Formats: sequence, C-alpha cells, structure tokens
Amino acid sequence: MPDLHISWSDYYQKIEQLAVQIYESNWTFNQIVCLAKGGLRVGDVLARIYDLPLAILATSSYGGLNNQVRGSVTFSRDLTMTTANLGSHVLLVDDLVDSGVTLNRTLVWLDRQYGFYIDEVRTAVLWYKDCSVIKPDYYVDYLGDNPWIHQPFEVYEQTSPSELAASFKTPSDAKK
Repeated sequence: MPDLHISWSDYYQKIEQLAVQIYESNWTFNQIVCLAKGGLRVGDVLARIYDLPLAILATSSYGGLNNQVRGSVTFSRDLTMTTANLGSHVLLVDDLVDSGVTLNRTLVWLDRQYGFYIDEVRTAVLWYKDCSVIKPDYYVDYLGDNPWIHQPFEVYEQTSPSELAASFKTPSDAKK
C-alpha cells in the first residue's frame, strides 16, 4: 500500500467531517480530551466548534527515523485543563488509531486518574487503521490496508529554526 499524503485543507475537512458525525450521533458530552501531539489540532477545532473545554494529555509513542518507530507509550503526569474538574461525559480525540495501544492505555489511564468524575468516554479519530486493537466510536476514514499517513505538519519535524529563518531572508537582507 502506498503512503497516504494529507494536505492542510484535507486535514481540516476531515476534522469537520468528524464534528458532523459526532453531532449526528446525538451524544451529549461536556469535555474534550485530546492526546498531544497528534490530537492537538483535532481537539482544538472540536472544542471551538462545540464550545466545550479542552483538556490535553501529552503522550508519546513514536520516535526514531522520521518519527516512524513505535516505542513504549509515555504519559504526562496529569491532564492540562482550565476547568476545576473533568467533565462526566468525555470525548477522547486523537488524529489516528494505528496499533490502538495508545488509545487503549489512555482509557485505562483516564479511568485510574479521573474515573470518579467520568460516567462515559467515547473515542474519536480521523483515521482508523485495520491493524488497531480498538475500534474508535467515531472515525472519518477506515484504512483497511494500514498505510503510513503523512500529515501536513510533518514538515516541521524535518525543519530547524535556522533553516526556517533562512527561508525568510531576502537578497537585500544579505547586503546588511
């Protein structure tokens, strides 16, 4: 299977499609939790559309060459949130579910850390791969052939601050 390349416009359209799918399910939730880094943009846009508080859980499971090597899942110590308590009906969002290990472990983590607040958690992602051990409650695209997804923000993983600064220099800057 060839890799899947996503543009910024496609990326945001997927988030909007996910928002509509959740809306049409008629499920009422009062908190969004996103997994950082991949779910940050998804969570941010959904929180704006639904006008609900966003909590962030930093996780890490990929590294190595081009951030394509799956490692062990690491969680931050706590959620970052602007509310005193976590909502009782939580929408847990990420950009994709690949192996499903991170999403599964996050559900366990949320239950252990905040289970006394939570009555229900549902999961939402843009892409759901066949190789996942968990099926999200909401997803835009099911990928039966498990392609590697190249997202539009990956360019920043290969860009240094000095390269970025150099890209903004004009010929007249060199004369100064």
